[in-house]
Amino acid sequence: MLRALRRQSIRWLTLLVLLELASLTLGVMVAAHLRYFADAPALAGFSENLWLRALLFAVTLVLGMSALGLYQQHLRESWFGLFARQLVGFVLGVVGLITIYYLFPAAAIGRGVFAIAIVLGFAAVQGWRVLIARLVDIESLKRRVLVLGAGTNAATIPQRMRRRTDRRGFIILGFVRMGEEAVCVPEERLLVVEGGLRAFAESLQVNEVVVGPDDRRGGLPMDELLDCKQAGIAVSNLASFFERELGIVKLTLVDPSWLVFSQGFDNSPLRHAIKRVFDVSIALLVLVFAWPFMLLVALAIRLESGAGQPILYRQERVGEHGRVFALAKFRSMRTDAERDGVARWAKADDDRVTRVGRFIRRTRLDELPQLWNILRGDMSVIGPRPERPSIVADLARQIRYYNLRHCVKPGLAGWAQLRYPYGASVDDAVEKLKYDLFYVKNHDLLFDLTILVQTVEVVLFGRGAR
Repeated sequence: MLRALRRQSIRWLTLLVLLELASLTLGVMVAAHLRYFADAPALAGFSENLWLRALLFAVTLVLGMSALGLYQQHLRESWFGLFARQLVGFVLGVVGLITIYYLFPAAAIGRGVFAIAIVLGFAAVQGWRVLIARLVDIESLKRRVLVLGAGTNAATIPQRMRRRTDRRGFIILGFVRMGEEAVCVPEERLLVVEGGLRAFAESLQVNEVVVGPDDRRGGLPMDELLDCKQAGIAVSNLASFFERELGIVKLTLVDPSWLVFSQGFDNSPLRHAIKRVFDVSIALLVLVFAWPFMLLVALAIRLESGAGQPILYRQERVGEHGRVFALAKFRSMRTDAERDGVARWAKADDDRVTRVGRFIRRTRLDELPQLWNILRGDMSVIGPRPERPSIVADLARQIRYYNLRHCVKPGLAGWAQLRYPYGASVDDAVEKLKYDLFYVKNHDLLFDLTILVQTVEVVLFGRGAR
């Protein structure tokens, strides 16, 4: 059982979700009994289909917390920050439930039961989160990892995973120097294999061997690694380890063969069809709720800029397979922002941004006209953000694999926007590409839904907006 718990830190999140769903569902049942404690006939009548209504209550609140990023694998927040996220997540869930009860009155659970269930549910969720956080930090329950390699590549693990939250699901037991490679990890972290790799790994109760030498030309102990695998010890390379633990494709560690032979990059006709149905459905749904805000934004731009000034701004962007299309946005900058025709990165406190533009950029309202691009098929709801042709050409010359992000349609929201702030330099583009390639390699319907729900957090807190 301990070995199973160590394999993936995502298992802790799955356990947490199941516990919270169960607690919130049970909370409604307890609230009903408290509310009708002295009225057995009323309780019997109220209890009809109560499990279904309680489950709807629980799922909606969990979705609200998910929208605030509370089920991210590496959430970096203080205790107060987590408490605030949970509180706002519950508020979102309550708003969702009120909407559902208005549209479907039969699903309602009554104001008294609702209020009691919210209080009980909030306390239960907070309690589970405190308990799970302590369990996750118990060293004996973490996946035990041995790294083959002690050079530059292997050193990226302690360098890139400095925070405790980055290493929440595993513990690095040490590094084994391969051949004559230069040692770049702390000397006290070096281990010497004695008695064969499998026996050594079993003596340390290793759950996974990560292979990351600087130079493989000297050969890897393939027979010993296969022996480890047959003993139930997972074997992975460094690139796959980073992909799994951080949700990125570490560009300095990958080569064409890894990209070719690793799993992912699903661009099958079925996946295209599912994604298109998802895109059109979500775009129409958002449009139904967003059109009043779009009218208000258009009016505000007209009042600030005066008659004759454009409300929409169209700009060439690079889409799927490098095809250029005209992206539509509400105009947030002065009309002479690029009078010389030179494309520029947006800066913090950019003086080209208008007063209305500053607000609609922060709230992402300027992006709403891109719903038309989605309906046209130029974009998806989820995908890498589209860039301008001149910027793409420049970045493609400087960054290896940059054009791989164009294997899928660009998106209104994306994995990189969730995990990395606004990019305004080549270095930022490199960092964002790590997340974009992870999405391109691993995208599916569930991943799209996860990103869509968590994008609510970006909109609410204005992360990444300029």
